[in-house]
Amino acid sequence: MSLDSGQRRFDGNESSIGDAFFPLYQRVFDEDDEFVGSIETKLAEARMDDNVELFISRALAIGTLVGLALWIVGMFVGFLFVQLFVSPDSALIGIPVPGAIEPVVDLLKVPALIFVSGLILGSFGFSVGFGAMLSLPYVQSNGRKREINVLLADSISFMYALSVGGLNQLEILRAMATAEDTYGEVSKEFQSIVLETEYFDTDYRTAIRKQAMETPSDSLSQFLTDMLSIIDSGGDMTSFLEDQKDKHMRTAKQEQEKLLDTLELFGEMYMTLSLFPLLLIIILVIMSMMGNIQTLMLYGTVYGLIPMIGVGFLVLVSTVTQDTVGDGYIDADASGVDLGAEQGIGVINPGLVTRYTGEHGVFDSIKRREQAHELSTILRAPHLFFRDNPRLVLVLTVPLSLVALAAAVLTNNAPLSVDAMIGDPIYGTFVWVYVPLYINLIPLAVFYEWNVRSRRSVLGNLSETLRKLASANDTGMTLLESFRVVADTSTDRLADEFETLYAKVKYGTDLKSALREFNNKYHIPRLARIVKLISEAQEASGQIQDVLSTAAQASENQDDIDRDRITRTRMQVVIILMTYLTLLGVMALLKLQFLDVMAGLADQASGGGGSGQGPSGDFGGNVDTNMLSMLFFHAVVLQALVSSFIAGYIRSVELSSGAKFAVILSTIALVVWIAATQVASGGEETALLLLVAAPGLGGSPGRRLRARVRSVRSTVERAVTRRTARDSANGT
Repeated sequence: MSLDSGQRRFDGNESSIGDAFFPLYQRVFDEDDEFVGSIETKLAEARMDDNVELFISRALAIGTLVGLALWIVGMFVGFLFVQLFVSPDSALIGIPVPGAIEPVVDLLKVPALIFVSGLILGSFGFSVGFGAMLSLPYVQSNGRKREINVLLADSISFMYALSVGGLNQLEILRAMATAEDTYGEVSKEFQSIVLETEYFDTDYRTAIRKQAMETPSDSLSQFLTDMLSIIDSGGDMTSFLEDQKDKHMRTAKQEQEKLLDTLELFGEMYMTLSLFPLLLIIILVIMSMMGNIQTLMLYGTVYGLIPMIGVGFLVLVSTVTQDTVGDGYIDADASGVDLGAEQGIGVINPGLVTRYTGEHGVFDSIKRREQAHELSTILRAPHLFFRDNPRLVLVLTVPLSLVALAAAVLTNNAPLSVDAMIGDPIYGTFVWVYVPLYINLIPLAVFYEWNVRSRRSVLGNLSETLRKLASANDTGMTLLESFRVVADTSTDRLADEFETLYAKVKYGTDLKSALREFNNKYHIPRLARIVKLISEAQEASGQIQDVLSTAAQASENQDDIDRDRITRTRMQVVIILMTYLTLLGVMALLKLQFLDVMAGLADQASGGGGSGQGPSGDFGGNVDTNMLSMLFFHAVVLQALVSSFIAGYIRSVELSSGAKFAVILSTIALVVWIAATQVASGGEETALLLLVAAPGLGGSPGRRLRARVRSVRSTVERAVTRRTARDSANGT
């Protein structure tokens, strides 16, 4: 069965379900119901081609089916509850009933309990199913609104550049409608305008007015309304687009400021929330020292609360940060031929030949040869392949880490029980956590940072290069000659790419295809929008200095936004990392001066006093210090991983950016804990050497630790002396 036939069958099933519940929809909702109108509006904003009546009917069907399923589950749960906990003479409520109706109450209370439990769960299931279905258009509408607002400033710059290049109003609308590869949801809004005029004989003024009412973005709606007023009044479209371009560039900066202010607030929130597990652990340890052992809460705090806070904070940050929109690829237009696998990995997507495989054997042979060629290219230079696709290195490292863990288990070099982990937490954690972490995250961090630097080398001088191109083009040179002049007078990577582009055109490639191939080599969304602007404008005229100046201005505006973001987010990253280092220091001191000292006093008390009675014996004897030491170590390791990925996501809206922080912070935690263990066991010199070797912990921290070690030793010696003297005085 083909994919299309499967999709048609699925759609048919959905329609039949909607038709079955359509009478229920007619009974519940009126034709002019405000709720139905809001759903219809959101369906249009989300570009979901569903009839509102059938959509709500399907929602009722899904809610009813889920409600029935949970109603049955609720009835079964109520029945089990009655069988296990309710006796015939038990009172479910404390309200007295008259003796005359008491037999009736006793007879009906059990069925009523079962029915009510089913009714509660069934109502909950209907609400969840019905609400989840109705929330889909709202979610998609908000997603489209977010993307439109992100791309609107660049889209208006694109339209202004085309207007400066000599295109009229209709040509600008059509150009925007065909630029979906770079302008995404904004382009889809203009597609609706163009399709309305071409297939429904609607004049483009009416189409613009209609789209202004249907778009989910208020900013785009206002822009289309203002554009319509300029069209109706016969005003200068170029001046209007220039004013709108400047306005939305300022708006983009203001939105960035609001975002960074919100991130600062979130950074302060995280600093407070991340310390909450530490405070809770300290309280639970003190309670355990006093005899009220809370082992389950300790495990829950370390292995549940710390990851939950981190994941919750990541979700919270993701709701306000603006992700990079688009994949950065430019598609070949209708007249072009897309040769090669520009938008994927060549081994998986060999390119044009995949359209013809299965019809003739020769195309299958070409596909196999193309895949073999791409595979040999990867094997000849795997480091370049992983530089361009850093996350794919996990395809190799994840199986390798699993093999390493399996080898450790088979050779009995990995602890397989909780007691074994408690006995040697550092070694066990190193085998189960640090080995996979190093195998996976070190290559990922290396190739990701290499990829970032490679892309940054192209974008670093982009604004200045565009200014040079505009100046060269303004002297009368063609765009191609301007590329050659800039390549000859510059030495960066962009100049090398311009030189390659010039050579391609001289050997027969058209300039638009050469620009597209250059862009798709790096597939950076920001670069794609500029290349798209230039490639569209150069088809109208070779003298596009105004277009190049507009592109340079848009690039400079983005540079300002990026610099501001880097500066502001750097402070948030520092706050997060310093908060973690503070937590690590407190946990290490808690182990050194609390757990190990109290364990030593407990040992002295049990050795000298026999039964260990008295305050000191009770205070130290109720605690498994090895278990607490393991929990402390795991707490700082988990906090290191959580803080690292949060810092990376805030920094660049990429989880992969946190890989380097995860490796560094977890290594610091390992070194500090080994040092603390050495201090506790008397190996002070080894501990100091480890701390001096650890990043950022040498010098003055080493001297402070040496003084701390002497203080701990003297504290223990004084405690033992006092205990011995007291025992001697009592004649023990």
